[in-house]
Amino acid sequence: MGALRLPSLALLLSPCKSLRLVSRPLPLRLRLSTLKAAASVSGGAGSRGLSSQSLAKEEPSLPPPSADRKPSSSYEGSVTPRSVDFNAWYLDVIASAELADYGPVRGTMVIRPYGYAIWEAIQEYLNVKFKETGHSNMYFPQFIPYSFIEKEASHVEGFSPELALVTIGGGKELEEKLVVRPTSETIVNHMFTQWIHSYRDLPLMINQWANVTRWEMRTKPFVRTLEFLWQEGHTAHATLEEAEKEALQMIDVYKKFAYEQAAIPVIVGRKSRAETFAGAIRTYTIEAMMGDRKALQAGTSHNLGQNFSRAFGTQFTDENGQRQHVWQTSWAVSTRFVGGIIMTHGDDAGLMLPPRIAPIQVIVVPIWKTADEKNGVMNAVSSLKEVLHKAEIRVKIDDTEQRTPGWKFNFWEMKGVPLRIEVGPRDVANKSVVVSRRDIPGKPGKDFGISMEPSVLVTHIKSRLEEIQTSLLHRATSFRDSNIVDVNSYDELKEAIAQGKWARGPWSASDAEEVKVKEETGATIRCFPFEQPQGQKKCFMTGNPADEVAIFAKSY
Repeated sequence: MGALRLPSLALLLSPCKSLRLVSRPLPLRLRLSTLKAAASVSGGAGSRGLSSQSLAKEEPSLPPPSADRKPSSSYEGSVTPRSVDFNAWYLDVIASAELADYGPVRGTMVIRPYGYAIWEAIQEYLNVKFKETGHSNMYFPQFIPYSFIEKEASHVEGFSPELALVTIGGGKELEEKLVVRPTSETIVNHMFTQWIHSYRDLPLMINQWANVTRWEMRTKPFVRTLEFLWQEGHTAHATLEEAEKEALQMIDVYKKFAYEQAAIPVIVGRKSRAETFAGAIRTYTIEAMMGDRKALQAGTSHNLGQNFSRAFGTQFTDENGQRQHVWQTSWAVSTRFVGGIIMTHGDDAGLMLPPRIAPIQVIVVPIWKTADEKNGVMNAVSSLKEVLHKAEIRVKIDDTEQRTPGWKFNFWEMKGVPLRIEVGPRDVANKSVVVSRRDIPGKPGKDFGISMEPSVLVTHIKSRLEEIQTSLLHRATSFRDSNIVDVNSYDELKEAIAQGKWARGPWSASDAEEVKVKEETGATIRCFPFEQPQGQKKCFMTGNPADEVAIFAKSY
């Protein structure tokens, strides 16, 4: 049986014909864990070689991606090559790496344990950073009165096409329709108005981990779905300066996460007026280049000014006894970051996870032929697991007997585990192991004869994990930088975008000119980067003086 493909997932997440939510069973379910063995399993794991060294020669790691390479046919989890069809590759990886499955409602998804574990790694890092910067977690209801959304004019205009409404509850028509949370600025302000009275109540800084619903017409798993998970921070301050400082602080937190944990080299900057969040006076963003060179808005931080506090009457009495409207911010990252990690680092063999966010950092594959060999090998790998676990390395043993070692190698490569330890009877006798890197295919990525002595092994594993983390960031940075083109004319921009690259050039043109670029090229201003070149600049669109360069790209 060939690889299970995902036309149904693509169909499921395609544009909806109606906004009416319909739940129906799907005729086809993903079968993500039914990978076919590479060879007969009648002999269990022992049907392969007696040592990891001999196995390594017999079944080398998957080769690096290439345009003419066909997916491995040794198991059902094989994926479409990235260079052939990036979107099909992405869907195949989600299926084969067991990250997500269909939801029963068109445009939704079920995040499977392995995919959710990546989200948990994101949560764990950010939760610490939020608390270090003075924020407290809380929770707001997901049902919001529609009248709240209407109070801020630009907000309702920006979100109306995406709203999901509840009109019946308990079998009766509701007096006021309810919005299923698309974002929480309105309900947060309703509560802030009740909690904030004096300058002594400020700053008020909270965060919530929640789900939101936006009725997207074109969806893509993790990147854009009807419902997704995120965190959303909301703060209230006494001055504009404090709010601006907060908005910049939080986009910096996101930037550090992207670089240090996800190994994604984002570009940080300010959104254009046209791309600013509905209801904000300024939006800051981190923009990431995916493997197909499209941009992904990976996180945003908004200075809301007093737009919502004036709409909701959120005021405080200042130190002079005067009533003032508070200044506010909001900021968020979501499960789309998981999609960003897939599309930044993955290759033809599947997922490739940065060690710092990988749910499993080391997979141990024991290899044996006879019962006696099994006992010796399993005793050794159990000791290895204990040693690595004590060193706070996330480790798992794959001791299943229904699959061959070669199948396991491919399977865990598909799931993006950074390191694999191979242990056979000969390794046990030599008191050593073979360590294979996920990011370097084949023999070049293997370290043979690594001592089982705890201090040596732990030092080696930690060193390799850091090397992989650094290598992935370096690789992604080189890819990004080689695909950004500096332009000095509109024709040069159009050429760069036609080649699938990002265009960077001086910009001081109007919002109408920005719309023209989008209509004619499909690209939008991703941001005005914080890092700007020095010297005088001339807008490539109008020829007028320009204070800043902007980055244009097609995006998700």
